[in-house]
Amino acid sequence: MRLRKNGYAARAGVAALLLPLALCACQPRKPYPQADVGGDARRGKALLAQFQCGSCHHIPDVEAARGKAGPSLAEFGLRSYIAGRWPNQQANLVRWISAPRSMDPATSMPDMGVSNDDARHMAAYLHSLK
Repeated sequence: MRLRKNGYAARAGVAALLLPLALCACQPRKPYPQADVGGDARRGKALLAQFQCGSCHHIPDVEAARGKAGPSLAEFGLRSYIAGRWPNQQANLVRWISAPRSMDPATSMPDMGVSNDDARHMAAYLHSLK
C-alpha cells in the first residue's frame, strides 16, 4: 500500500486493524458459567406460581405471572448479573431467592420464606429461560 500525500492509505490501514476490535466490543457479554447444583426446572416453575412471584414479576410460562412491580424475568438465563450486582450463578440465585435481604438489606424484594431446596428448583427454572 502506497502512502498518499493526504495519508488516506495509512488511515484506511489503521481502520482495517481497529474494525475487528470495535466489533468485539459491541458483542453482548456471555452469562457466567453455571455451577451445577441441581434443581428440577419443572418443579421450580410450579414453585414460582405457588409463591406468587408473578405478582411482582413477569415470568414466561408461569400462570398469572404478569407483574410489573419487579423486573421481567424473561431470558433470565442470559443475564450476567442478579439484581445488577452478583454474578448470575446458581448458588447466588438460590441465596437471592431464599434470603434477598441477606444480600441487599435495602432491596424491595420480600423474603417469601422460600427454603434453599425450593429456591434451587426455582433457580433451575429461571436459568432455563433463554
